[in-house]
Amino acid sequence: MTPLAAAANENLAQISNYLIYSSMAVYTLAFFAHIAEWTFGSRSKVARTAAALTGAKDSAKAPAVQVRGKKGATAVLDRPKVTTRSAAGTRDVPDGPGAAGGTVQGDLYGRIAVSLTALAFLVEAGGVVSRALSVQRAPWGNMYEFSITFSTVAVGAYLVLLALKKNVRWLGLILVTTVLLDLGIAVTWLYTDSDQLVPALHSYWLWIHVSTAIFCGAVFYLGAAGTVLYLFRDSYESKLAGGGKPGGFASSVMERLPSAASLDKFAYRVNAAVFPLWTFTIIAGAIWAGDAWGRYWGWDPKEVWSFVTWVAYACYLHARATAGWKGRKAAYLGLFAFACWIWNYYGVNMVLNGLHSYAGV
Repeated sequence: MTPLAAAANENLAQISNYLIYSSMAVYTLAFFAHIAEWTFGSRSKVARTAAALTGAKDSAKAPAVQVRGKKGATAVLDRPKVTTRSAAGTRDVPDGPGAAGGTVQGDLYGRIAVSLTALAFLVEAGGVVSRALSVQRAPWGNMYEFSITFSTVAVGAYLVLLALKKNVRWLGLILVTTVLLDLGIAVTWLYTDSDQLVPALHSYWLWIHVSTAIFCGAVFYLGAAGTVLYLFRDSYESKLAGGGKPGGFASSVMERLPSAASLDKFAYRVNAAVFPLWTFTIIAGAIWAGDAWGRYWGWDPKEVWSFVTWVAYACYLHARATAGWKGRKAAYLGLFAFACWIWNYYGVNMVLNGLHSYAGV
């Protein structure tokens, strides 16, 4: 490499770092906008709306939600759909009005938060592309590069769901918070200077195998977030059904979320949709191992835990088809499967030694 080319690559690496830090700043603004969305959502209006809808047997009988603006103007929002809980002991519970709580001011902050998230996504994506150009290869040769790409894909998947008119804005605060955590860990502990790959990684399979692994992990994350919220919302609904009275803060938050049935369905659908691709990821890794090391399977820690993760998600999907394991039992299994994926990324790369130890830290 000529000195001029080396200097150009170094400049691109610095641009990448600048863009990643800039995206963190914009994500922080989006975080505060989401906080404002939840804060300015009217608790009393949420409670009245939920009370009005709970007695309806179907969505056709549920009243529309009216909201009042600052100047007295009113607007009519579509009523939430009544959904049926998928677990045993079904009950009709409506979806909540969202983090904005059915208020104009809360909705305004929510739209600002989504706009900032989209801007941060573009800036971060620019950082990933700059990193790739600086090393002239796929930008996931170490944990730092994997982390910044992972968070970019996760946010991209969330924005695609929003663009498809899916009711997922409730995920925004959790997503932005975890993305900031992911990027904070990446730039603090996982950062590695731009460098070339070890010989075993010089293959077109890097683009195929690792890219699918990143995409699967990002979508699995969205499913895990939905599962965690499902467990909280299901406990809330169960307490109400048993005559209990949750605290004001719990009511304010839980009543704005989709019903437990909707959250459960969301988690199941995204996990089921990406599971075949995770299967392909493992198969592609085995083929790459055959080309690089002359064997398809060698009980390397990364190979073992990738397969354990596959088995855990397979058990989760099977549990969803088994009547006695629907609901919370299947949810716990889904979280265990995602925990296996997280361990496979952080634990295997940084704690265990193997042929896949490309952490670079």
